[in-house]
Amino acid sequence: MTSPTMPRSRVYAMLMIVLLLWAGNSIVGRAVREDIPPLTLALFRWSGGVLLLLPFAWRHIRADHAVIKANWPMILLLGAAGIGAFNGLLYSGLRETTASNALLIQAAIPALVFLFDFVLFRSIPRPAQLIGVAIAAVGVATIIFEADPALLLALQFGRGDLLVLIAVTAWGFYTSLLRRRPPIHPLAFLTLTFMIGVAAMLPGALLEWRHETIRWSPTVIGAILYVAIFPSLIAYQMFNRAVAEIGAADTGQVISLQPLIGAGLAALLLGEALHAYHFAGMVLILLGIAIPMLRRNN
Repeated sequence: MTSPTMPRSRVYAMLMIVLLLWAGNSIVGRAVREDIPPLTLALFRWSGGVLLLLPFAWRHIRADHAVIKANWPMILLLGAAGIGAFNGLLYSGLRETTASNALLIQAAIPALVFLFDFVLFRSIPRPAQLIGVAIAAVGVATIIFEADPALLLALQFGRGDLLVLIAVTAWGFYTSLLRRRPPIHPLAFLTLTFMIGVAAMLPGALLEWRHETIRWSPTVIGAILYVAIFPSLIAYQMFNRAVAEIGAADTGQVISLQPLIGAGLAALLLGEALHAYHFAGMVLILLGIAIPMLRRNN
C-alpha cells in the first residue's frame, strides 16, 4: 500500500461522517420497513444515486473506457458484492430484526476483512489487531445470542440476524477486494458500481411489486432521498477513499464504531430497547477497537 496522501487524523474524521451516514441508513431502513419493500427501497437508492451521479461522471466514464473494458469483471464483482449483495440482504434483514441488532452485528466486519485479506492476499494482521478483533467478536456473539449460553449452544438466532450477517460477509469481501479496484476516476467507479446495484435489485423488486405495495408518504419520499444521497453518494465515496489511504484492515477496524453509534440512534429515534447484553457487547466491541489503535500509537 502506498503512503497516505492525507493525515490519518483527517481520514479518521472522514470515516466518522461515514459511520453516522451508514448508521442512519439502517435506522431509515428499519423505520420504513412496513411502507416500502426492502429490494424496492434498495432499487430506488441506487437508481437515485445513478441519476444524480451520471451528469458528472459521464465524461470520466468515456475517458476511462479502455481501462473499464479491460477490468469489467473486477468492477462487476465489486459492484455485486458491495452494492448488490450487501444492501439487498441488509434491507431484507431489517424487516425481521431490530436496527440495533443489525448495526451491532456489523461489528464483525474487521474480522471478516482480516479473513479475506489473508485468504485473497496472504496479508498477516498485527497481533494487536488480532486481539482486538477477537474481543470485538465476543462482543458480537454476546449481542446475537443475548448473553444466553443456551442460545449459543443451540445456535439459535433469527432469520433477520442471519441475513444481516451474510450481508456483512459480502461487505468484508468488498472492503478487502477494493485494493484491486481498477485505476479509473472515483466518480466513474462509483457510478458503474451503482448501476450494477440497480441491475441486481431490479428482478427482486419486480417480484415484490406483484404482492406488495408502496405506501407513499412524505416519510417514504424523505427516506428514499436520504438513502440515495447520504449513505450512497457521500459515504461510499469517502469510504473508498479511506481504504485507498489507510488500507482495508485499518478502515474496517474504525468501521466497528458504527454499531455503537447506530444502536444509540436506534434507541433515540426508534425507541428500540437496549438491554444489559447490548451494553456488555458494546463495551467489548469498543475495547476491541481501542487496543489496536492504542498499540499503533505506542
